[in-house]
Amino acid sequence: MNTETPSKLQQVLSNGQFAVTAECGPPRGADPEVVRKKAGLLKGCVDAVNVTDNQTAIVRMSSIAASTHLLQAGLEPVMQMVVRDRNRIALQSDIMGAWSLGIKNILCLSGDHQSFGSQPDALNVFDIDSMNLVRMVKDMRDEGRDMSGFELKGPPRMFIGAAANPFADPFEYRVIRLAKKIDAGADFIQTQCVYNMDRFKEWMRLAAEEGLTEKVHILAGVTPLKSVPMAKFMANKVAGMDVPDSLIKRMAGVPKEKAVEEGMKICLETIAELQEIKGIHGVHIMAIGWEEKVSEIVQGAGLASRP
Repeated sequence: MNTETPSKLQQVLSNGQFAVTAECGPPRGADPEVVRKKAGLLKGCVDAVNVTDNQTAIVRMSSIAASTHLLQAGLEPVMQMVVRDRNRIALQSDIMGAWSLGIKNILCLSGDHQSFGSQPDALNVFDIDSMNLVRMVKDMRDEGRDMSGFELKGPPRMFIGAAANPFADPFEYRVIRLAKKIDAGADFIQTQCVYNMDRFKEWMRLAAEEGLTEKVHILAGVTPLKSVPMAKFMANKVAGMDVPDSLIKRMAGVPKEKAVEEGMKICLETIAELQEIKGIHGVHIMAIGWEEKVSEIVQGAGLASRP
């Protein structure tokens, strides 16, 4: 494999094209067919696929292994890596191992606290935070050295991503945190699901004022709503999520059997509005467990025929 060629995602964004990424949650088991089936639903409609790393602190197939299965299926993975479970030795080792397998994109995250997962008594690590993980990957790539200063024979030249939540409090700190992640070395940013468009536009305005939108590729997150209970759960139970009451009322205003259709309409309207915001370079479709809808979203948004 040619590890010197930039990732497809990097090429798409560098060429100024509107990128589309999706997500693939590895299975709670070792059956690769689960990943291959999801790959079949996503192939041909997205530029890259995020592979989650034990999301919600539930034990699953490793993101490295699942990313490799996606590669074998002809899809480009964005390997998520969290600092919850690994110290700096393991992080660097896994990054080099992933690169050697042909994985060229990484999304650096903190990870959901283990108390929310299937094994709440597990010990966490958090040897370094996600900001320092970004910087570590950048230094390995650009300086060709590990954290101890040892020169690497074949540095992992990853395309580096980080997450941003424009809706968490305090709001005024959101842009400052974005600037720190860019300074640490993030090449692209994937945001939390956008439902409150007014607040998101304000975040983008402030980011643009600081010149940040010229320094990084921002992919806005979208998640189609399936039902009113889902909308209420995300509004009330998911930290950092902002689902306006008007959106919940809109979902509640249609018959239950029409809820999925309405949720899809909202998703497509959101993507259309995001495409009009200067500094948005793509969308990240988070539809874990609903991968069959990704193609429909991409088609409905008019993004299927992009270069």
